[in-house]
Amino acid sequence: MSSKHHLRLPGIAYGGDYNPEQWPEEVWAEDMRLMREAGVTMVSVGIFSWALLEPAEGVYDFTRMDKILAMLQENGIAADLATPTAAPPAWFFKTYPEALPVDRDGRTLSYGSRQTFCPSSPAYRKAALRIAGALAERYADHPALAMWHVHNEYGCHNAACYCDISAAAFRTWLRARYADDIDALNHAWGTTFWSQWYYSWEEVLPPRATGADPNPAHGLDWRRFCSDELLSLCTAEREVLRRAAPDIPATTNFMVMRNFDALDYWRWAPELDIVSNDHYLMSTDPESEIDIALSGDLVRSLAGGRPWLLMEHSTGAVNWQPVNRAKKSGEMRRNALAHVAHGADGIAYFQWRAARAGAEQWHSAMLPHAGTDSQIWQDVVQLGTDLKALAEVRGSTSPARTAIVWDWDARWALEQPSQPSGAPRFQDLVRDWYAPLWRAGVAVDFVRPDAPDLDRYRLLLAPSLYLVDDAGAANLAAFTERGGTLAVGFHSGAVDENCHVRLGGYPGAFRDILGVRTDELFPLLPGETVGLTGEVPPGATADLWSERLRLAGAKAVASYAEGSLAGVPAVTRHHHGNGTAWYLATRPDPTTLTALIDRIRHDAGIQPERDAPAGVEVVRRRGTDADYLFLIDHTGNGAQIPAEGTELLTGKPVSGTVTVSPGGIAVVREPR
Repeated sequence: MSSKHHLRLPGIAYGGDYNPEQWPEEVWAEDMRLMREAGVTMVSVGIFSWALLEPAEGVYDFTRMDKILAMLQENGIAADLATPTAAPPAWFFKTYPEALPVDRDGRTLSYGSRQTFCPSSPAYRKAALRIAGALAERYADHPALAMWHVHNEYGCHNAACYCDISAAAFRTWLRARYADDIDALNHAWGTTFWSQWYYSWEEVLPPRATGADPNPAHGLDWRRFCSDELLSLCTAEREVLRRAAPDIPATTNFMVMRNFDALDYWRWAPELDIVSNDHYLMSTDPESEIDIALSGDLVRSLAGGRPWLLMEHSTGAVNWQPVNRAKKSGEMRRNALAHVAHGADGIAYFQWRAARAGAEQWHSAMLPHAGTDSQIWQDVVQLGTDLKALAEVRGSTSPARTAIVWDWDARWALEQPSQPSGAPRFQDLVRDWYAPLWRAGVAVDFVRPDAPDLDRYRLLLAPSLYLVDDAGAANLAAFTERGGTLAVGFHSGAVDENCHVRLGGYPGAFRDILGVRTDELFPLLPGETVGLTGEVPPGATADLWSERLRLAGAKAVASYAEGSLAGVPAVTRHHHGNGTAWYLATRPDPTTLTALIDRIRHDAGIQPERDAPAGVEVVRRRGTDADYLFLIDHTGNGAQIPAEGTELLTGKPVSGTVTVSPGGIAVVREPR
């Protein structure tokens, strides 16, 4: 990536979504004053302003946007200017009702919220590119413009449309994927089953609602198509903006978080000048700090190891969960700086000023309903000061030697219907393995199965890789043969890229690497556990899954202690080439899994960044001349951590140890 496509702002960018159109113009001057007080350096504008910018087809009114951008420029605040295409206006749907989305059951959805369009609609694409072009032509040279913000949260509400227009687009995508060979599609989908053979492309439909379980290969290609179709919209808008302003970087906000899986961001990330993300906590998650870390590490990996931007998170409660809890004292600050620790070079919120009306009126903001006489406002101002103190951290990276294999195809395939068990969920299985590394302070990257340059890692973990193609399996095998350590979770390697079962015994593609063979799967019932014995902690148990596994060169580390599989290996270790491969054929309880992950990483020579008490997060960012050690106390107990250098948030020198206050944060510059 050329340097001209970097965000040309000093330090860590700070701000949020700014929607002044929701407020009378006399409020805007106060917004500017308070933004300066808070240390805001960049805001996203225009995200949901299509109806005001284009009040009728081809008729534009830029009066309001002209004033807003001028005020931002006068106040030294950069603009991340959005194309407003996530929320088409009512007049568009009255004119083009065929652009409304259709759900799996055949119901046409109405306009009246956001993302109520069919991603394959030619009318929508034409209108979206027209408004993007009008914005680009008017504002390409505006001095406030720092970045283009393409659309908003692609696929959040309309990841799939099942209308006839989408069906035709799906067929076009399939013809390209299968080289216009209908027999190749039939083979890939296994359509001899249930008499699903297709004789012409016109017979192929989206996986609409039917009376029985759908074809998993059909469903998987549909997920791939839906991701690609939205990506084509994103890149089309990006090209319109790039032609007008080739030196201005463009981004769109990903949603790498627990409850979203619609898009294959490995395919999306290379298309962006800057990778950015939205992340929100789930109120029911007792350890949401782990989800923040996992998301940040994955987004950094999508960005090719480079820093990224956090475009949205919340100062307090959101509005879209069954119960929306406020954040506890100090939590907002810990959340934001944890994102910085895991690679964010920008921190932003939805939104600047809490709305009085609309669907998100109960969503928290930087300036809450209570105004400046509030804890949130005090925290917002303090965070601005913190980020200014951390300016030199910008551009630093992560020194990870451990990577977790993450693949959206594998995730989508695992969660298709008709599995041996519907209980295993990709995100949960990955987090189970990530959590012990996080608690130990081990730096983690994420990689795709076919990633090049795996030799920079000592340890690869594949907690859930149900689907893997031959190239991905060979890549992981070669890593192990060259001396790496690989650990694989249950039900991995089971199917190929078309969801065809790999015959000859499980775990399919990984049998030889792991030195094991399973002839039968025995998923466990809800609430059912089985004891483990061997090189595991006393009282070890497992749940969710078991297998009738036999050794084929590997050695048993743990076995089932009871039941019909008593004595059968459950955890194995195998020398493969110059490396070592582990297999966990079940889901051990958290204590046992932690002990196993610790043993695996010790065998691979992976050590924590710094010894710290339980509950103190330790993360290192590596700069050109110094390292930056982030220490975040999630326990409320405080800690003393070995360190040498300067604590950046206070400017105080550190010699021997640094004090992390209860629930607080320290960031130590350690010269190399």
